[in-house]
Amino acid sequence: MATWYPLIKTLHLVFAIAFMSCVFYLPRILVNIAEVGDAAEVRARLILMGKRLMRFGHMMFGVMLIFGLVLWLGFKIQGGWLHAKVLIVAVLFAYYIWIGRMLKSADAGQRLASSKQLRWINEIPVLLLLVVVWLVIAKPF
Repeated sequence: MATWYPLIKTLHLVFAIAFMSCVFYLPRILVNIAEVGDAAEVRARLILMGKRLMRFGHMMFGVMLIFGLVLWLGFKIQGGWLHAKVLIVAVLFAYYIWIGRMLKSADAGQRLASSKQLRWINEIPVLLLLVVVWLVIAKPF
């Protein structure tokens, strides 16, 4: 079973990277929607891109979660750092859902926050990811 550990960990990390790419890019799509103005065709294309990205991100999160559970339960990974990491990943997923709801609101014709506010909102996952990576590498508790 121990020979599977590097493969499972690699797959977990690859799908985590894929999910995080969606977490970083979806708010950028919202910035573009906020800045597009009256160009309905461009706005519709950006919303379509955002919807597809949301679907892709959900799939990547699901696969990442499966491999994470295999690591946790199958290889008995434990420690306080893991609980903190799981909590922050849950916050990241909630953030992703929140951004997805903003996209749905934009699709329904509602006004978004300003592009400047959306740019600041886009910085939140960077800080959360920094903490997750530190927890995994340092395992401080």
